[in-house]
Amino acid sequence: MGNGVAVVLNNTQELKVSSKSNPNSIGGAIAGAIRENKDVVVSVIGAGAMNQAMKGIAIANGFLAPNGIRLSVVPGFGSVEIDGENRTIINLELRRF
Repeated sequence: MGNGVAVVLNNTQELKVSSKSNPNSIGGAIAGAIRENKDVVVSVIGAGAMNQAMKGIAIANGFLAPNGIRLSVVPGFGSVEIDGENRTIINLELRRF
């Protein structure tokens, strides 16, 4: 999944987060997309990536709170093929709360 990849589809920004992703960068990307009224989906594989994603979401909440915006997280499962092998991913849908 690399160091963090942002993909924009229609009005949804997908962030692929790895265990090496920077939580401040994740938080900034989430906050920017939410301010632009985009939907955000954070995709992770593994505990380390989930840890970085959750820290990024907490940071985004801090960036958005002064503007009266709070985030809620709706988790779900998905699958992706990596090197010919199916892997389970967790998708975290972020919504204004």
